[in-house]
Amino acid sequence: MYKAGFWIRLGAGILDSLIISIPVAIIVYMLTGHYDTDDLNARILSALYSIILPVYWYGRTIGKRICGIRIQTYDTHEPPKITTMLMRVLVAGIVYVLTLGVGVIVSAFMVGLREDRRAIHDFIAGTEVVWD
Repeated sequence: MYKAGFWIRLGAGILDSLIISIPVAIIVYMLTGHYDTDDLNARILSALYSIILPVYWYGRTIGKRICGIRIQTYDTHEPPKITTMLMRVLVAGIVYVLTLGVGVIVSAFMVGLREDRRAIHDFIAGTEVVWD
């Protein structure tokens, strides 16, 4: 199994952002009558997408599926469970916020330079991203 590198992971992330942002904006607008880019409802829906979809789609989001990559547990190579995705998205998100974004930059370098291609959120959750 080949480890997914920086560019393919970035591409999948951009696709996910584009794919999810338009429907989320429409849903939030329909529910609230307005849409603000800092809207908490949009952030919650995006987080739910990032947490729930990989659990039911065997480690894939729409962007990852298009790019042919998936998340799996590092030790057993199984698809992630809900607890794994909570660690990967929420706990790692807190770490990235507390480091004022420095953790995101460090993670990008880790994925680009480390042989195992694992970022901070991968270590927190015990995951890796691989090619299908």
